[in-house]
Amino acid sequence: MRIGNYTLKNNLVVAPMAGVTDRPFRQLCKRMGAGMAVSEMVTSNSLLYGSAKTQRRANHEGEVDPISVQIAGSDPAMMAEAARHNVDRGAQIIDINMGCPAKKICNVMAGSALLQDEPLVARILAAVVAAVPNVPVTLKIRTGWDKQHKNALTILKIAEDSGIQALAMHGRTRACGYTGQAEYDTIAAVKAMAHIPVIANGDITTPEKAKFVLEYTGADAVMIGRAAQGRPWIFREIAHFLQTGTHLPAPEVDEIHRVLTEHMLDLYGFYGEQSGVRIARKHISWYTKGLQDSAIFRHAMNQLQTLEEQVAAVDEFFDRCRARGKHLDYVAEPVIDDVTTLAA
Repeated sequence: MRIGNYTLKNNLVVAPMAGVTDRPFRQLCKRMGAGMAVSEMVTSNSLLYGSAKTQRRANHEGEVDPISVQIAGSDPAMMAEAARHNVDRGAQIIDINMGCPAKKICNVMAGSALLQDEPLVARILAAVVAAVPNVPVTLKIRTGWDKQHKNALTILKIAEDSGIQALAMHGRTRACGYTGQAEYDTIAAVKAMAHIPVIANGDITTPEKAKFVLEYTGADAVMIGRAAQGRPWIFREIAHFLQTGTHLPAPEVDEIHRVLTEHMLDLYGFYGEQSGVRIARKHISWYTKGLQDSAIFRHAMNQLQTLEEQVAAVDEFFDRCRARGKHLDYVAEPVIDDVTTLAA
């Protein structure tokens, strides 16, 4: 799959997730087999460019190409400036957020709320594409505002006319949030009409589901979000299954312990100890969800304040897991909290 001048190593993409797809997580998922990872959304408000949070989100040091940065906002001029700002700081692909269903985003007419205003969608897309003429611009949407107003086909036409080079679509409306089941008929209809790559997103939790969605929709790629939380090896599992039709062995305790520890150390280095310890808690929870004694472990983990305590607690937990055998007994589809709540 190609986006602009970039040929992805495969058709597996990490979805942008607020408070999750920071640089450490993107790098980890790429090492684990993802062909591309889209950043968590970056504000288009230039007044916040100097904030520590925004500067961290524009930090792509050591990240594997292509570097895709998602911008969010509702003002065409501000979105254009945000695109230029992030390209100047290393972005190689600009992704426009018209898919986030979070109230704090939609209440300011950004994210998926924009799908209600098609003329504004056209102005934003045209402004951003014109602002970075040498950089591919992609778009993330939902199927529509609600089940009575699914306008994905209209948005596709606007996107293609504006010069958008790939379209990612979550198979729910904004009103659905993350409830119910994603539907793929709308994605299939869009793909059938599209002249640009289409990336299918929503409820892709297993290698079998990825294969089904690709075949059912005809999409060029799949985008995986919540299923990768605490399970970044899902990308190599899906890639292997799509290539061979067989499953890789489940990761062993030693590897999972190593991956989690390296992830934690990356978080400490990226955010500093105080913030890194706090942010690592949710990742530790995802890695251990569904395991024996994990509820007690997570409760105790949330009381720890230093990285030394956190690392020691993780080591002790996995030592106990190792004593029970070399494989962990994960549930097939981990129960995952709404990332918008975690990011609040």
